[in-house]
Amino acid sequence: MALRLVGAGFGRTGTKSLKAALEILGFGPCHHMAEVRAHPEEQHFWIAASRGDLPNWDKVFANYDASVDWPSAYFWREIAAHFSDAKVLLSVRPAEEWFRSINATIYRSLTDPEMPAPVQERERKRAVFEIIFNKQFGGKLGDRDAAIQIFRDHIAEVQATIAPERLLTYDVAESWEPLCHFLGVAVPDEPFPFTNTTQDFQDRVAERKREAQGEKEN
Repeated sequence: MALRLVGAGFGRTGTKSLKAALEILGFGPCHHMAEVRAHPEEQHFWIAASRGDLPNWDKVFANYDASVDWPSAYFWREIAAHFSDAKVLLSVRPAEEWFRSINATIYRSLTDPEMPAPVQERERKRAVFEIIFNKQFGGKLGDRDAAIQIFRDHIAEVQATIAPERLLTYDVAESWEPLCHFLGVAVPDEPFPFTNTTQDFQDRVAERKREAQGEKEN
């Protein structure tokens, strides 16, 4: 299986909703950060990538039809070049909204000293921190002005690099129509699967902390 769609958009641009939508449209399984957590046997690819040792992309995505979100979105240029027939989806949202969302979710999760990390997940967490916090944002994810500028520069870079006929710049608030038109598929009868709000993210983090605390007490 070769990727048919490469996601180039940052996390917190509706990527979890996109994963669900793409799988409804037949572009699945779709790789997402959730897949990295769910499949420990694949983590070594991203651990190596975080150290600068790029993996064999055919092996990374052997079981996937599409990709969105980090960590793969950091490597959008390499992945899009490797899967040269794949379309490229640049998910976006208003910059201020994006910063508020990422600051309340991913930034807090990456920098929270109390965020639980079982031994078997520590390397993965370090790799994710390296790719997102250091490589993507140069350590400035918590700096509003710097992070927003990086976000905007990234959008401009993708748009300048990928041929217009291969690229869709897309806000999930636009729902099904532009996405389906780009992919050449029919608009489904079901509602667009909006999911993973800031509150959803924070609730999951809180649940992990409660579970970790329970394990300590037992």
